[in-house]
Amino acid sequence: MIEQTVAGAKAALATFVNPEKRAFFPKFFKSGPGQYGEGDEFLGVTVPNVRLVAKQYAGLTEAEIYELMNSSIHEHRLLGLIMLVAKWKKAKTAGAQQELFDFYLRLVYEGSVNNWDLVDTSAPYFGMYLIGKPDAMELLESLARSEKLWERRVSIMFTFASIRASKLGMGPADFAPTMHTAEILLHDKHDLIHKAVGWMLREVGNRDLAELRNFLSRYAAEMPRTMLRYAIEKLDAEERKKWLAAKTN
Repeated sequence: MIEQTVAGAKAALATFVNPEKRAFFPKFFKSGPGQYGEGDEFLGVTVPNVRLVAKQYAGLTEAEIYELMNSSIHEHRLLGLIMLVAKWKKAKTAGAQQELFDFYLRLVYEGSVNNWDLVDTSAPYFGMYLIGKPDAMELLESLARSEKLWERRVSIMFTFASIRASKLGMGPADFAPTMHTAEILLHDKHDLIHKAVGWMLREVGNRDLAELRNFLSRYAAEMPRTMLRYAIEKLDAEERKKWLAAKTN
């Protein structure tokens, strides 16, 4: 049996280092000066191999995951989040789920969940905690209005859970959190927010086309072009042309 330690998990990741990926990842995740991932460091380990190590070291505690999350190495933080999501999936009691959600939110506020892949790997799962919570909208609004890019991305990605509620066995789909958060982020300046909002709107449209069309009828003219293109990607060519023609800037 593998001894469950942070040092062991880091050593296991190191066995999968790919020099080509190590050179490529800083460019792909924009870690250069002035870029959104500035200062991030990479080993060059692919996601499937990070997931393999996460399974091998699934016994790490929250305190040990926190240690991983405070690493400057991107793959260490990704490993920690994959482990945390695995714990979330196994949490059956309300108390256990709240503890894990609070821990995740702490990581978000502390800035450890600080690239788009880290957000997208984790936020859609922890957004499940917010389904049916009376203060969910308040939290989403607070995150969406944050000056911090990754908190804003977390806000919209949290709502993926509500979109998928029926599939998750958590009641009927609820598009209101997505639509409300999208309205707040409508004029966000960052391309990564445009992409995430457009993606979530497209997911809504995949389930309820009328809901998407209603949003587009109100906001297509002022949506950032990338957001609009992502939102209408699955529509037929003629309808895409119609909505793009409505764009005024």
